[in-house]
Amino acid sequence: MITHDIEKARDIWKNKIRKARQPKLEELDVKYMRALEANNDVSVIVQTKEKLRNFPNKVEILQATTIEELREIWDNDLLGEKD
Repeated sequence: MITHDIEKARDIWKNKIRKARQPKLEELDVKYMRALEANNDVSVIVQTKEKLRNFPNKVEILQATTIEELREIWDNDLLGEKD
């Protein structure tokens, strides 16, 4: 029987999320600056950036007890397709 260290799996999953969100945050930084320069509303950009920043600390990750539960937490709309 194969067993997994769920604590280590959570850390790996958080790092995977951080890696996936980095280009998204960089893209949003550019959009934010352009919106500011054009005097456009930046609230949606700010909210999305906050979601990305907070994603690795989601309660669901801490509560996951299996690898499958961790995989289900991924948000394709926010983070893109998972590898």
